[in-house]
Amino acid sequence: MASATYLSNPKVTINSVDLQDMCSAATLNVVFEALEDTAFGSTQRTYVSGLGNHELTLTLYMSYAASETYATLSTLVGTQTTVRVQPTSAVDSATNPGFILTGTYLETLPVLNASLGELSTIDITFQGGAYTVDTTNP
Repeated sequence: MASATYLSNPKVTINSVDLQDMCSAATLNVVFEALEDTAFGSTQRTYVSGLGNHELTLTLYMSYAASETYATLSTLVGTQTTVRVQPTSAVDSATNPGFILTGTYLETLPVLNASLGELSTIDITFQGGAYTVDTTNP
């Protein structure tokens, strides 16, 4: 039985800032809304692809230092930006594609999430945007 696995170590770039060292989880869902196109006389429902409604959720360690989490994200709340996620930090290729959301929207930024004796993390979600896949070495 053939199988292929990889050690999860995604590269995360938000608005051209590399936040790989601040990210501990990334989930990208590619979603196209289902539009029903069932016609009279059909015996089963059928669907076609509608608008893309993609979503990227990241868990980031919070840092208020320059070029880190808060400084990068604070100006992006309520705006559109570009986010890129790759399975590993290697160059783009067919086996390490760059998943890109262009014009994706950041609605909410938790500015503080603190518990005594724990590293502060936040979960953010980017919504929508144009989804592309890059397999070419820049």
